[in-house]
Amino acid sequence: MSDTASPSPTPPRPAGRAKPRQSDIARAAGVSQATVSLVLRGAATGVVLAPETRRRVLSAAEELGYVPDPVATRLAAARNGMLGLYTFSTTFPTDVAHSYYPVLVGVEEEAAAQGQDLILFTGASRAADPTSDAAAVRRVRAADGCLFFGRHVPRDPIRRLSEDGFPFVYIGRREEPGISYVGADYVSASAEVAARLAALGHRRVRYLRENDDAPASTDRERGVADGARGSGLETDGLVERTDGGDVEARLARWRDEGVTAVITEETDTGAALSGLTAAVARAGLSCPGDLSLALLGTPAAAPAAPVPGLAGAISGFGVPMREMGRAAVRLLLDLIEGGPAPRSHLLACEPVAGATIGPPHPGR
Repeated sequence: MSDTASPSPTPPRPAGRAKPRQSDIARAAGVSQATVSLVLRGAATGVVLAPETRRRVLSAAEELGYVPDPVATRLAAARNGMLGLYTFSTTFPTDVAHSYYPVLVGVEEEAAAQGQDLILFTGASRAADPTSDAAAVRRVRAADGCLFFGRHVPRDPIRRLSEDGFPFVYIGRREEPGISYVGADYVSASAEVAARLAALGHRRVRYLRENDDAPASTDRERGVADGARGSGLETDGLVERTDGGDVEARLARWRDEGVTAVITEETDTGAALSGLTAAVARAGLSCPGDLSLALLGTPAAAPAAPVPGLAGAISGFGVPMREMGRAAVRLLLDLIEGGPAPRSHLLACEPVAGATIGPPHPGR
């Protein structure tokens, strides 16, 4: 089976219509509506479609934002018992060493407990910039609702989901209006870390964070600044940013300036932490003997070998990633059942005593 009509330029989405129709796709692809139906539902046995015809139909469908609606094939009030899970990370976090892996575990545990299946959307692997893959975000409508996580969010596709009333929950605090989320209380936990260093006698501290402005990093910086002001730490020059490759020179300068403690953050890239620990090792310093080191968040997995210069586990706090995943599933199910939205919930972070902070070295 083939079509010979020339495709017309893909038209803009028809005004006033919530979703494009198969007739719109047919016109854009230059094929019949019957061909569109065959491509989108899977051609029947014995029907052969030219590969180019199939490509044109799928391309037009994606360009127009067509998403098959499973609700149309069942009673209007029915649910399919499937929850979407979409990450804006460059790879899906199936490795136990991935910082988001505990989130996935928590989601899976709670979904199973609630009798729900999961659909893992992998659109991030198809785009050079996973936060710009609007077509992949639209496909989450195949589920009853969706969970999103990752440091950055494509605002327009998410806004459209919100405007259409599609139930979704973000795992991690968001600043955009209309988004329900479950996050961690980084502000309070980070302030407590700064106060802990002050109580040990530190006065000159630096906070090393990464360059981007994800809400988790912004919250950590706010907490460190609040804790520093409230506990008597010096705040001039408190915060510095890095991509992880320029820390050695900074560390030497900090030592000359009398800095006795450094706080850094754990992220999905680990750039600030790995840059700092490498610089400490190259400088032949020890933590906490020469310099106290605190981490806002815990690495996803323990290092295979001791990190040179570190006396043991890094002090700071742990992020309740697993419980965030579980709580997000519960909130999403409530939204699917018609609960009020948007809603937000922040979970407390647990202090980690660790072995890398102590009183300032005498004379420092």
